[in-house]
Amino acid sequence: MKETSVAGETITFPEATGEAGKEVARPDRHGTMDGTGWHRRVVLVTGSNSGFGRLTAETLARRGHTVFAEMRESAGRNAAAAEGLREVVEGEGSNLRVVDLDVTLDESVERAMAEMVGEAGGVDVVVNNAGIFFVGPLEAFTAEQARGQFDVNVFGAMRVNRVALPHMRERGGGLLVHIGSVLGRLALPFFGLYAASKFALEGLTEAYRRELRPFGIDAVIVEPGTYPTEMNSKRAEPADGARVAVYGEHLKAFVGRFVEAAVEAGGDPQVVADAVVGLIEAPAGERPLRTVVAPGGQDRGPVALNRAAEGAVRDLLDAMGLASDLEARLARMEAGSSGGRA
Repeated sequence: MKETSVAGETITFPEATGEAGKEVARPDRHGTMDGTGWHRRVVLVTGSNSGFGRLTAETLARRGHTVFAEMRESAGRNAAAAEGLREVVEGEGSNLRVVDLDVTLDESVERAMAEMVGEAGGVDVVVNNAGIFFVGPLEAFTAEQARGQFDVNVFGAMRVNRVALPHMRERGGGLLVHIGSVLGRLALPFFGLYAASKFALEGLTEAYRRELRPFGIDAVIVEPGTYPTEMNSKRAEPADGARVAVYGEHLKAFVGRFVEAAVEAGGDPQVVADAVVGLIEAPAGERPLRTVVAPGGQDRGPVALNRAAEGAVRDLLDAMGLASDLEARLARMEAGSSGGRA
């Protein structure tokens, strides 16, 4: 068994056995299962060209899962990333395929999912990792830029989920993993637009979790802290330079210190990928809604908020007289569903 310390807790997941990518003994409704009882799942990972996405795709493939690693322009600007990903797992018997997919385009998502289902027979897990990072004063961003931030980080996840969910229901279960951020629980100055998109992802995940439970489909969110990934060097800035100039050195100093702190924290981004893998390989119905993965004590605030949020939701439902009604309705839906768990 492998253990990964995450936000003061320990996620434990089993080591894969047998050769990665070997033919399995028999099919299972929730992925495939070999003679050892090891469940191999079909997983789509968006934003696999770098950072958490790439590490997650590599780790899953090496552990025997069938991985479709998504990125935009895999034969164009991301050609080197695509080839590098293939080379990493080449010769290891891993079952990984790079898929060209743009989460901002409905037709691209539908086409990629059709190819994936045609090749693998279905989809068990979606890891919504694709994201962009806008940094600067909120007033300096145009409405078009704000839409762009949300189109990738929020609507992109919704597009992929919308196309994947019917296939998960058909297989009797599944899992949606959303890559959020500690900034989706605590907004910092000059990171407000990015934080707002991650706050939105938090709300979507909570709603997905309750809506999809009767179908045996889990929804979870991973909340990473600051790690030295390519995201920091690829951040986008506001279009209105005149508004940015109003903030002078204060903006530059704060953002610079933020980036320095991310490096100084000394976190290994592989820990985030390991946490995602741990959730995928955990028993269905036992996965936590939120998992904080953060170095240097960055987890304390988000963990406290998450605990408070769990109680707050129950209190609101109770205050509205909806708690027992919701549970009864979900139980009836579950009883009427033929689904299982992934």
